[in-house]
Amino acid sequence: MTAIRASVFVGTSVDGFMARADGALDFLPPGGGEPHGYEEFIASVDALVIGSKTYDVVLAFDQWPYGDKPVFVLSSRPLRDAPAGAVVERMSGEASDIASQLAARGFRHLYIDGGRTIQQFLRAGLIQRLIVTHVPVLIGSGVPLFGPLDQDIHLTHVATRQYASGLVQSEYRVGNEKGHR
Repeated sequence: MTAIRASVFVGTSVDGFMARADGALDFLPPGGGEPHGYEEFIASVDALVIGSKTYDVVLAFDQWPYGDKPVFVLSSRPLRDAPAGAVVERMSGEASDIASQLAARGFRHLYIDGGRTIQQFLRAGLIQRLIVTHVPVLIGSGVPLFGPLDQDIHLTHVATRQYASGLVQSEYRVGNEKGHR
């Protein structure tokens, strides 16, 4: 089986929430704000793995944001129809099984998105790169980026970048400390 890489590129409030409790992303800058590496990142991946709640939120966008990249939606229920031109497939199962199936199909670099999906892949030790962009706002509650862990997940800081709008982006390698996942 071909080795597969999985990365996260996500925006959060400074207090660590990816979305409001109802899934709203209204605190994020319109259109993603100023350029901060997303276009380069999305060009580096060959497929996305997202949760069904994230899929439902993205369906409400004015435009499908992933072009013709394959999007695998983790769900045990049927999905709402994808927009014309979108390549969407429903999958279910454990993160390790999903990663193995996608690697067997020739995918090499996955973009993991959605609160529970990111948490599931992190707990399974499948994320290698984590890029978190903090938006200068506190929202108090919502969908947390991180959840409970069975053990510490060690990160190696790669870079921190700041942008004129106040965005602060930190990039980490996951589990590269000797003796840790």
